[in-house]
Amino acid sequence: MPAIGRAWPVGTGPAVLRGWEPPATPYGRGHRGVDLAAPAGTPVRAVAAGRVFFAGRVAGKGVLSVELSGTGDPPLRTTYEPVGASVREGDEVTAGEVIGVVEPGGSHCRAPCLHWGLRRAGTYLNPLALLPPWLLHRGPSRLLPVLGVPLPDGPA
Repeated sequence: MPAIGRAWPVGTGPAVLRGWEPPATPYGRGHRGVDLAAPAGTPVRAVAAGRVFFAGRVAGKGVLSVELSGTGDPPLRTTYEPVGASVREGDEVTAGEVIGVVEPGGSHCRAPCLHWGLRRAGTYLNPLALLPPWLLHRGPSRLLPVLGVPLPDGPA
């Protein structure tokens, strides 16, 4: 699967509270997505460009689904919940565009979180696979020397 994501759905490197655990059978136990730490009110961003496939409530939770552009037939589809959507079905979205906010409550996490899923047709996939390594494994910033730039004159 190509790493086409250009932004995390929340924050700039949120803690993964629970990872992807594919079920052994179609109806078996597992975790069909990842849970990212995010308090209520946190902006939710589209991970990649696409078209809003669904924006509404399912079992009392706000759910948003985006069909990703250029990902084959059937296309990849990301899901986000619990989300208060700021977009509607059929809207085109760009990578990094705010598409809603994390809703209070309604989450299955012990701490506030966003559940982020990915599937192609009926097959669930690991949504972290959408993110390129430079976005997934971003470490602390390091300052490097700037060569060829003279130091300012000052007291020694």
